[in-house]
Amino acid sequence: MQLNGRVALLTGAKRIGAVVAEQLGKQGVDVALSYNRSQAEAEQTATRLKAFGRRAITVQADLSRGADCTKLIEQVVNALGRLDILINMASLYEGKPFAQLTEQDWDRYLAVELKAAFLCSQAALPHLRATQGRIINFSDWLPVSGRPRYPGFLLYYVGKGGVKALTEAMALELAPDQILVNAIAPGPILAPPDTTAEQHKGVADATPLGRWGGELEIAKAILNLLDSDFITGETIRVDGGRHLK
Repeated sequence: MQLNGRVALLTGAKRIGAVVAEQLGKQGVDVALSYNRSQAEAEQTATRLKAFGRRAITVQADLSRGADCTKLIEQVVNALGRLDILINMASLYEGKPFAQLTEQDWDRYLAVELKAAFLCSQAALPHLRATQGRIINFSDWLPVSGRPRYPGFLLYYVGKGGVKALTEAMALELAPDQILVNAIAPGPILAPPDTTAEQHKGVADATPLGRWGGELEIAKAILNLLDSDFITGETIRVDGGRHLK
């Protein structure tokens, strides 16, 4: 896919999402950023995009609700004229022991991790058909590797495992429309804000490349997937070989 003049929507405007948006902008892509509560971060990213000549908008949406997903897609197309790339990045990362999980936890977590990607993709489908567009979802290296390594993150693991399955099933179903659907499965890319120095080093030591990757590695992987016209249904681990140990 030639990127100059295309339009991308990213659900998730913080941290890794901000870097992805900037790298897309540098390739000539106009970018829409959706957020739930992170308005300041989304607007800061949009300002940076505009500074090097790209169109950028921010839209508030609760992606666990179908009506919000439909409205989000409509707003993006109305503002930017088309939609070529949908990147489903919205996610939660909260630990809680299995015995303490509630039905409400299950519904809330899977709504963000899994249902939102389904709803946004479905709402975007008519526009992606028109442009033979791309969908990139976000899974995680652990479920992709079949390794539920960290107790207390059952819902995260289940949700991200579901994203891999959703990616594969959508890729098959949307192939006749020439819509390519893939997923990124990050490993040690960017540490959570509360990570201690000891924890940070422990993860680096457990990674064959001996370090954290950094946000730019995710942007590179996305650009590589967008560059291909023949990869679909794949979930690409970007984990420095973490799954090998």
